[in-house]
Amino acid sequence: MNPMKTEKEKMLAGEVYDACDKELLEDLNRVKVLCQQYNNLLPTDFAARNKMIREILGQADEDTFINQPFYCDYGKHIRVGKRFFANFGLTVLDEAFVSIGDDCFVGPGVHIYTACHSTNPAERATRKEWAKPVTIGNNVWIGGNVTILPGVIIGDNCTIGAGSVVTHDIPADSIAAGNPANVIKKI
Repeated sequence: MNPMKTEKEKMLAGEVYDACDKELLEDLNRVKVLCQQYNNLLPTDFAARNKMIREILGQADEDTFINQPFYCDYGKHIRVGKRFFANFGLTVLDEAFVSIGDDCFVGPGVHIYTACHSTNPAERATRKEWAKPVTIGNNVWIGGNVTILPGVIIGDNCTIGAGSVVTHDIPADSIAAGNPANVIKKI
């Protein structure tokens, strides 16, 4: 047994990894092609769209609906629950796992990030990075143009106001908005 982890194993474990690793770049390019094919399908060809999105994502069902265009890095690290809906322009950088619960709605232009980079320019230039998972509970509504940063957990039954930047966890049964997003009301 090889005690050395691959760069992919390091990435998924939240450890520092080489983002220019050949295997990772091959996976990224493969999924870019799949996303391009998905985005070029006729918007009215619901069966083909659903079949392809289930090929791209790690978990989705026959009721998953993602309006085109859709972009992601690896795809297989994204798990969506039952009856997931995302509007135009969803972008997910899924270097770590992104888990989204049942009955979630995502507005247009939402970005979900798991990739982390050093703020030190010399370290950043090495192309070493790490990733933190994002978890979104059940019955969550993410408004348009929201950005969700690495490591965030959004609890069940939350609403995130349009244009918010979610930098920290949001507890269940909350309405949060702003930059950074803060709870403005409990429901």
